[in-house]
Amino acid sequence: MKKYLIIAVAALTMASCSEKKFHVDGNITKAKDSILYFEHVGLEKVDVLDSVKLSEDGAFAFAEKEPEAPEFYRLRISDQIINVSIDSTETVTVKAQYPQMATQYEISGSDNCAKIKELTLKQIDLQNRAIAVQQNSNLTIDEANDSILNMIKAYKEDVKLNYILKEPNRSYAYFALFQAIGNTLIFNPRSNKDDIKVFAAVATSWDTYHPGSERGANLHNIAIEGMKNIRIVEANNAQTIDASKVSTAGVIEIALTDNQGKVRRLTDLKGKVVMLDFHLFGLEKSPERILLLRELYNKYHAQGLEIYQVSLDADEHFWKQQTAALPWISVRDPQGVDSQTLVVYNIQGLPEYFLIGRDNAIYKRSAQVKDIEAEIRSLL
Repeated sequence: MKKYLIIAVAALTMASCSEKKFHVDGNITKAKDSILYFEHVGLEKVDVLDSVKLSEDGAFAFAEKEPEAPEFYRLRISDQIINVSIDSTETVTVKAQYPQMATQYEISGSDNCAKIKELTLKQIDLQNRAIAVQQNSNLTIDEANDSILNMIKAYKEDVKLNYILKEPNRSYAYFALFQAIGNTLIFNPRSNKDDIKVFAAVATSWDTYHPGSERGANLHNIAIEGMKNIRIVEANNAQTIDASKVSTAGVIEIALTDNQGKVRRLTDLKGKVVMLDFHLFGLEKSPERILLLRELYNKYHAQGLEIYQVSLDADEHFWKQQTAALPWISVRDPQGVDSQTLVVYNIQGLPEYFLIGRDNAIYKRSAQVKDIEAEIRSLL
């Protein structure tokens, strides 16, 4: 019996040693006593695989089972993240310094990971330039929007040609598809024909190089859903339009159901000064913001101020609870953070608001407002 037990243990040890693994190691300095997490970034959630409390030299070493198809992982300390992709048994080495590890790191051992770093830095630069334009008080809203849209267009063309279509079977091409600016995907297959084609190209390539992979199937599903959405939009646009019913208002129409079940149209508020507010009640500082809005509403509503608040919360019941006692117009967009309204109003982050004059024309967005009460009084 003892002999058999020894043989069994030896067999298990051999099996363990023969299991193919990948390794992620390196050093993150100036982070002594910080917890470094190694996480798997799945399609639906992020799972912690391992962690280590860093010492003075910041050394770390993680090892996990080789994935069957390319997968994505990340190193994280607090909100500082380094994304990596793994498709074999490679060893990826990362050297960084906290707290700038997300942008100032060196990575070796994987061309995919090097490309992901390039894409990450490009996306951060795009977002910073967009924020700078948004905050430029010398630009009108239309000028700012046009400038940002042109920047995004140029970015997409660069990334599409030099990263995605160059090697669509690589994991860095997949990573590029899901980059975002604010809460909006840069490549949006839900509403853009050209973007659907890009998703489909990567999906087809993954079918060839990574057959049966969950991520490849996911890309196909996204592309198919996008094609369905485009067909619906095109069918609606093809219908005859009654010219007498076309709005000539200076705002883009929003027509959503309020917390009492009634459809409320933004253009129906012409003649009032309107604060168009986009909000998530699930945000940590939501209560503070709601208190601020209450003060403004109580102070200026009698003089003609109205608040038209669009919630992007996914949970309808939660939203109704939060808005039950609010005195202004509270509507909810069931598309949530994927709403096309966020795209057409060029909203990069939440919360966000616009001030609209009595003529139904947009006056300013939040980045252009220095003193909100002074702006409201000038419009009233």
